[in-house]
Amino acid sequence: MADPVAAPVLLSSGRPASDRLPGVAAAAHDLIGADVRAAVAWGAELGAWVPDPGSGRTLLRWEVLASVAAQDLTVARAVEPHLDAIAILHEHGDPTPTGSTWGVYAAEGPPPRLEAVGATHSTDGGWVLSGRKPWCSLAGVVSHALVTAWVEPTRRGLFAVDLRAPGIVVEDGVWAPRGLTAITSTALLVDDVPARAVGGPGWYLERPGFAWGGIGVAAVWYGGAVGVARRLLGAAQRREPDQVGLMHLGVVDTALTSARAVLREAAAVVDAGDVTGAAAALLAGRVRNVVAAAAETVLTEVGHALGPAPLSQESDHAARVADLTLYLRQHHATRDAAASGRLVVQALGDGTGVLPW
Repeated sequence: MADPVAAPVLLSSGRPASDRLPGVAAAAHDLIGADVRAAVAWGAELGAWVPDPGSGRTLLRWEVLASVAAQDLTVARAVEPHLDAIAILHEHGDPTPTGSTWGVYAAEGPPPRLEAVGATHSTDGGWVLSGRKPWCSLAGVVSHALVTAWVEPTRRGLFAVDLRAPGIVVEDGVWAPRGLTAITSTALLVDDVPARAVGGPGWYLERPGFAWGGIGVAAVWYGGAVGVARRLLGAAQRREPDQVGLMHLGVVDTALTSARAVLREAAAVVDAGDVTGAAAALLAGRVRNVVAAAAETVLTEVGHALGPAPLSQESDHAARVADLTLYLRQHHATRDAAASGRLVVQALGDGTGVLPW
């Protein structure tokens, strides 16, 4: 029996969106356990051809992300930020950068916050950044980053930064997870570092691509859930399950089918340009909520079906479970559900008279 995990992940029935997908899955599979720098470098190769969201081939983009994640979430977590950064730069009208690898750092934490001031000594109208930026994954590995920094008391701008510049120090912080152990995420200490503005204040959050990027992360969650679920599928192929085993498999299938359906529909909506602003945020919230719930269902059902043996005796399966458990915490659970509910209420008052369901 062929290894089901090594297959690409499709979001639509029939043929994959590109003949490249089997090769993507195989390359990601080969990177399992490799130095994370190799995965980051491969992400730069993908960035040269993977389509941007909203380009008419969004489904292929999300199939690439899901296919990588089904092989290994560490590889996916190394690749996704670079692809996101390239899409952001394209949305701003910038060309694809060459010879560089990128992260995207937009999280906030306790003071001192990262602040940007106009560089009066700059000949090109640049900026300088100073402060502390938390949750900078692989900041010691990638060469560049898009970072948010405060330009006004309540508004942030987005800036492109060379992480090799003098004045940037990767903080020696604590990173002690059981999942995504190679994706070190610590703070950057920044002292008077030159930066280039990408869009005006607020552009990063207000652009349609912010929602599309959030759905792309959900595609990674989906792929990670598929990787876990395929272990259960393999068990069912090796030995006929009893009624309880069939129940677990049926629940997993239902959860993944619902997640795949919303991702497929969202790709079509994004490519059609049908939603922007609050409607785009609601779409992203709905997709992320559905996919996160499906992934958590997969973790529960597969754990109940297979018991402790795979978690204690199969390093690849145990790693997939630990990686997905941690990655899903980027979803804020009930808080994100509440945010979607608020957007539903706001949509009811927009004067169009369109019901949400």
